[in-house]
Amino acid sequence: MSKFGQLIDDTNPLLLVFYNEADSVSSSMNPVLKDVASTMGDSAKVIKINVDKNIKLAEALRVKALPTLMIYKDREMLWRQSGEQDANTLIGLIKDHVA
Repeated sequence: MSKFGQLIDDTNPLLLVFYNEADSVSSSMNPVLKDVASTMGDSAKVIKINVDKNIKLAEALRVKALPTLMIYKDREMLWRQSGEQDANTLIGLIKDHVA
C-alpha cells in the first residue's frame, strides 16, 4: 500500500480504474480510457488496477463493482463511481480538478 500512497501523492489529477480481465464492461472501457489519457496528456494520469492482482488494495478501498473509477489529487479522493463512463464525462471531471 505504500506504493499506492506514492501514486496518489501528486498535484495532478489521477484517474484510477479498478477492473478485471473477465469483466466485459471493464474491457469496453479500454478505448475510452485511451481517449481520456491522450486528451489529458501530462496534466493527468490514467492508471488501471487489476483487482485480481491487487486484492488487498481493492478491499481497503471497498471496491465492490467493476469497473470502479476514482479521481485522486493531493492524496484526496475527489470523485468515485462504479460502472461504465464515457470519455467526455471523465475528461470534464478531470479538467474540473486540474490546477
